[in-house]
Amino acid sequence: MPFLSDALDRVSPSPTIAVTQKAMDLKAAGKDVIGLGAGEPDFDTPDNIKAAAIAAIEAGKTKYTAVDGIPEVKQAICDKFKRDNGLDYSPSQVSVSTGGKQVLFNALMATLNPGDEVIIPAPYWVSYPDMVKLAGGTPVIVETTIENGFRLTPEALDAAITPNTKWFIFNSPSNPTGAGYGHNQLKALTDVLLRHPHVWVMTDDMYEHLAFDGFQFCTPAQVEPGLYDRTLTVNGVSKAYAMTGWRIGYAAGPEPLIKAMRKLQSQSTSNPCSISQWATVEALTGPQDYLQTRCDAFRTRRDLVVAGLNAAEGITCAVPEGAFYVYPSIAGCIGKTSAEGTKIDSDEDFANALLEEQGVAVVFGAAFGLSPYFRVSYATADAVLEEACRRIQTFCAGLR
Repeated sequence: MPFLSDALDRVSPSPTIAVTQKAMDLKAAGKDVIGLGAGEPDFDTPDNIKAAAIAAIEAGKTKYTAVDGIPEVKQAICDKFKRDNGLDYSPSQVSVSTGGKQVLFNALMATLNPGDEVIIPAPYWVSYPDMVKLAGGTPVIVETTIENGFRLTPEALDAAITPNTKWFIFNSPSNPTGAGYGHNQLKALTDVLLRHPHVWVMTDDMYEHLAFDGFQFCTPAQVEPGLYDRTLTVNGVSKAYAMTGWRIGYAAGPEPLIKAMRKLQSQSTSNPCSISQWATVEALTGPQDYLQTRCDAFRTRRDLVVAGLNAAEGITCAVPEGAFYVYPSIAGCIGKTSAEGTKIDSDEDFANALLEEQGVAVVFGAAFGLSPYFRVSYATADAVLEEACRRIQTFCAGLR
C-alpha cells in the first residue's frame, strides 16, 4: 500500500508469534496440535505476586506513573542487581518498560543512526535484527556452531568489529539454543571488547534464573567492571517469575542512555502498567525459593526432550546450559521426503510438514538465523513433551 512507511519493508512479522498463532488456529478448528513454539512458562504467576497486584488495585494505585517506573520498582531493581549480580546502580540509572522487548527497542531507537552496525551472534532471538533495521542500523550476523556449543568465539567477535560497530548484543542463557557462557568464556569476549572502546554492550539476561547442572550465570559488567560505563544490562520478570502477560522489562546502564530511553518512551507508550509495577516490586523483593523449584522442573523437562529428540532419526540435539529451549540439528533429514510426500529441502519445510502431518508446532531455524535446525520450547507439561517427542520420532522414521 503506497501510504505505508518504507521502514516496514525492512522488517518481518515475528516468526515465533506466527507459529504460535497458527497452532492456536488449528486447535480452534479441531485439530490435535501440540504447540512448542511459544517461549512462555506454563507455571502460574506466584500467589504472593498476584496478591500484591490485587492490593495495589484496592489501594487505588491505578493512575499514571513516572514514565519509566515508580521509585519503589526502581529501587527493587537496584537491590536485585546488587544481590544477584554484584552490580551497583542508582534509580536514575534504571529504566522500566512494557516488557523486555520495549527496553531493547528503546535503546536501539535512541542510539542508532544510518550506517551504525550491531553485532548479533546467530542463532539469535528473532526480534534483534528487525529492531536494529527498524532503528536504521545494520545487523552484522556472526554465526556460531553446534560444535562450539552455539557460543561466539572471541576471534569471531573481534573479526566482526569495525569502526561502524555501535552495539554488541549478548544473550546468555540463549534464546533459542539455551547456550550459556561461563565466567571464563565471557571474560574472553569482554577482553575483546576492552580493546574496542567505541563498542557498547547490550546484554539480554532474561533467562538468568534458568541455569542447570551447576552452570553459574554471569553478566558482562559483572565479569569486566571496565565495561560498566558502556553496558546496558537488560532483564525482566516474564520468564523466571512466570509474568509474561504482565509486560514488565527493565534495564540499568549509564544515566545519559537511560535518560534518552525515557525521552523516547515519553512519546510512545509512557509508563508501563501501574499494577504490573507493584507486582514486580513483590516479585523482586518477596520470597525467591520457588525459582529453584521451577528451575529443577525445567531441567527434568530438558533431559526428557533432549533424550527424545536424539532418539529421532536424522536429529542431533545438544544439551543446553539454561533457558527452556533446545535447538536440534536436522541435517540428517534434509533432502528426504515425508511420509505424506513433502520434500524436506529446508528447516522451514520440516517444521511445516511436522505440523501438518503430526500436529507438532515448532519454529524453524532460519527464523533464528542458523539452519538446518528448529527450536523447541519445553515450557509445558512432561506428558505433553513425551507425546511431542513420540510424534517427532514417528515423523522422522517416515522420512525417505
